[in-house]
Amino acid sequence: MAEEKVEKKAAPKKAAVAKKVPAKAAAAKKAPAKKAAPKKATVRVTLVKSFHGRLPRHRATVAGLGLKRINHTVELEDTACVRGMINKVSYLLKVED
Repeated sequence: MAEEKVEKKAAPKKAAVAKKVPAKAAAAKKAPAKKAAPKKATVRVTLVKSFHGRLPRHRATVAGLGLKRINHTVELEDTACVRGMINKVSYLLKVED
């Protein structure tokens, strides 16, 4: 029993047709003006106690918040992730909304 080979031929590719736009028409179209992004809520966090001698996870959380030393303040977006980090090490921080 001989099996027949089936040859598949690729469909011929159509050449992409580029539409030419006159220079005046292209210049007449203006890009839409960008709207000002709404201000996102922020929270100010200050490190008021040292993180030395704390749990390694708590040290990493303080570093993740961007705090480097006592009385260092950073302004962060008020998101659920940031709030969770703040709650984890709240005993070291002062938070201002």
